[in-house]
Amino acid sequence: MTTMTASNLISRWSGTIWSGALSGALSGALGVCALIAVVRPAEADPRAVVELFTSQGCSSCPPADKIIGELANDPSIIALSMPIDYWDYLGWKDTLADSRFSARQRAYSKMRGDREVYTPQVVVNGEAHVIGSDRAGIESAIDKTANSSSVMSVPVTMSLAGKQINVSVAASKQPAASHGEVWICSISKSVPIAIGRGENRGRQVTYHNVVRNLLKVGDWNGNPESWTVPVENLAREGVDGAVVYVQDGSREKPGPMLGAAFTSLH
Repeated sequence: MTTMTASNLISRWSGTIWSGALSGALSGALGVCALIAVVRPAEADPRAVVELFTSQGCSSCPPADKIIGELANDPSIIALSMPIDYWDYLGWKDTLADSRFSARQRAYSKMRGDREVYTPQVVVNGEAHVIGSDRAGIESAIDKTANSSSVMSVPVTMSLAGKQINVSVAASKQPAASHGEVWICSISKSVPIAIGRGENRGRQVTYHNVVRNLLKVGDWNGNPESWTVPVENLAREGVDGAVVYVQDGSREKPGPMLGAAFTSLH
C-alpha cells in the first residue's frame, strides 16, 4: 500500500491533488494529533450514492429536495445535492449553483446516450436516472443498480484526525472494478434558502448535503491505496461534512460508482 499526502490547493475542477510520500516523522506527528483530536470514522459500506440535480428556480424541485433530506438520514445511502445553473435566466440566480454540476449532469446523459437532462433529476450509483421527486423510483433504481457486480463493491474508508482527512481504498474484489478516479466533496448538511423571485418566489427551501466543492484526490488502479487530504483544502463557510467516492471512468465520462464514504467535519 502506498500512502500519499495532499500538499497544495487544487483547481476548481480539473486539478489532481499534488502528493508526496509521508515521512515517518510526519506520521508520528499525525499520530499525536489523533490522540488530541476526536477521530471520526466514516460510515461503512453504503449501498448507494444518490446525486440530485436541482435548482432554486425550478418549481418541481422542492419535493425532490425534501426526499434527499430523508435519504440523507439513511446511513446506507450517501445523498448529495448538486444545484445546477442553467435555469438562472428564468428570474432567480441559484445561490448554490455550480456550472461543474451542470457539466456533470450532461456528462452522465452523454454516457447513457440520451438527452435526458432535467430538474429534478436523480442519478443513482452513476448508472440509472429517475425523476428526483419519485421516491419509489429512486428505491427501485438503488435495487436495480445493486445487481451490478462492480457497483459499490470497493470498500472505502475515511476518517478525520486533527486537520487531516485520511482516505483509504481497498483492493478490488471484482474484475470489473479495477480502476477509477477518487474524488472528495465538501458538503453543507443543511442550507435553508429564502427564494425571492422566479417559480419558487416567496418560498423557503432547505437543501441537504449540498456539494460546495469537488476535488480530485487521485487515480486508483485496483490495488489498496491511501491518501491524506488537509481539511483546509475543503474549508468553506458552512461546510460541515465530506464525502469521498471512487468512480469508474473519468470526469468527462463518468461510470458506475465503485465505492464511497462519508464523515462529519464538526
